[in-house]
Amino acid sequence: MALGKNSKIELLKRVPLFAGCSKAELRELASRADEIDLREGYVLMREERPGREFVVLVEGTVRVTRNGKKLADLGAGDWLGEIALITNVPRTATATASSPIRVLVVTDRAFRSVVETMPSIALKVLASVGDRLARDARS
Repeated sequence: MALGKNSKIELLKRVPLFAGCSKAELRELASRADEIDLREGYVLMREERPGREFVVLVEGTVRVTRNGKKLADLGAGDWLGEIALITNVPRTATATASSPIRVLVVTDRAFRSVVETMPSIALKVLASVGDRLARDARS
């Protein structure tokens, strides 16, 4: 069953990356997010390949690996690929559906379009990514 716009907004609001965003910013982002169902075994992103989208996991599980070693198992409400929204660096890990999944996908192009409409969202997302990178560097 497809998510309504309000459900997309609620999902995006729970992602710390977008925690500082206003309802209007979240509404704009939700309107550009695509909902997609994928099969178990589908590779969402591959380590060292370019990334063009950000993904929020709605249902199911995803395994994240680097150099073939498990880094994490993600579930509903988790997200990945946020760095692709703001930079062209290659993916730092591989993410594979470990069950059938439903995801919300925001492409870098859709995100830039939102930023053109609402520039304030860019600063909030950059601050959130910076915080996450700083935490990762300390751990």
